[in-house]
Amino acid sequence: MAALAVALAVLTPMSPAAADTSSWQHVPVPAGLRPQTGLNEAVATGPDRAWAVGADAVGREAPGFPLVLRWDGTSWHRQSLPGVRWQGDLLSVAATSPSAVWAVGRDAAGGARLLRFDGTAWSESRPPARVALTKVVAGGGETWLIGTRDGAQVLLRRDGRGWQDMPVPPGAVYGLHVKAADDVWAAGSADSAAAVSHWDGKEWQQTIVDGFPRSAVGSVLAVSPTEVWAGGSAGFIGGPPGRPIPPLLVRFDGKEWSRVALPTNFGGVTSLAPNASGGLGWVAIANSLKWGPPGSSPPLVPGPDFAAWNGQSFAEYSEPAVAGEGDSSLFRLAPVPGTSTVWSVGRAAGPGGTFAPRILRFG
Repeated sequence: MAALAVALAVLTPMSPAAADTSSWQHVPVPAGLRPQTGLNEAVATGPDRAWAVGADAVGREAPGFPLVLRWDGTSWHRQSLPGVRWQGDLLSVAATSPSAVWAVGRDAAGGARLLRFDGTAWSESRPPARVALTKVVAGGGETWLIGTRDGAQVLLRRDGRGWQDMPVPPGAVYGLHVKAADDVWAAGSADSAAAVSHWDGKEWQQTIVDGFPRSAVGSVLAVSPTEVWAGGSAGFIGGPPGRPIPPLLVRFDGKEWSRVALPTNFGGVTSLAPNASGGLGWVAIANSLKWGPPGSSPPLVPGPDFAAWNGQSFAEYSEPAVAGEGDSSLFRLAPVPGTSTVWSVGRAAGPGGTFAPRILRFG
């Protein structure tokens, strides 16, 4: 997505103990990363255990090198990947426990790559045959994969011995929330409209949650059978190139889906994160813009990058400015279980037309 507008200022890195827990703080990445490093996703299993994955590369067109960073409670460190000598990108990471962490990616030839951390070291695992992997999701003791095989979407579930093909709802699936083997929610699109589907262990039940053309949801958070959230981008028809698109946030109350207003007019919801009790805590919004005062020029001003939900309304938060870097173009949230702390990883505009890894923390 397009970059978000923020002012540049000097930010002095602070230790976790000294950090202002009432705002988002920039956390430095390890030194020595290549100029075109980007982070795609993160997962946390505790206050001193978090992982972020992506790729670093010398040039924008050059193949990257798979990158894994680890948070030890004080700082982020690059992790060794023994035996991993291919070039490519790690796209997603998930964990069922501190000793069962999975990462999926693709090499420079487009081949699927699957890595696993067993509590001691990372190693390569055999990916499902003929599947291009895009995402790994864990929850409720389950691990699922999203990918494609021969151009068709596939979902796979870890059954203890290998990966089992599962039924797929109509359309496209971009995100999952796995609560149990018989309680899985899928966010995506069907017939050019935003759709959410529920797996009860036997079949998928799909609902169009926004019927406007080109709308879609990519993140879903199931709090309970009577509270489910999904976020993405609302649809649009026509308009000039680069026309802003409204964000989409919808909520299920056990009977019907309804749209929930966000404190911004344009952008896309890229991630949802729960609070310490499991309810909706945070919404991340990329390319956030809102209308300025009447008659203002330009007519649009930067909107909030994050919206915190208190059960009734949203509070607005912006990412901090980082010296020598520009705006973030991606926010992926990773809550720390049982706490109010949440991570955001992605990439930001770097010097000279490059991009840089961006790690933020709240709490």
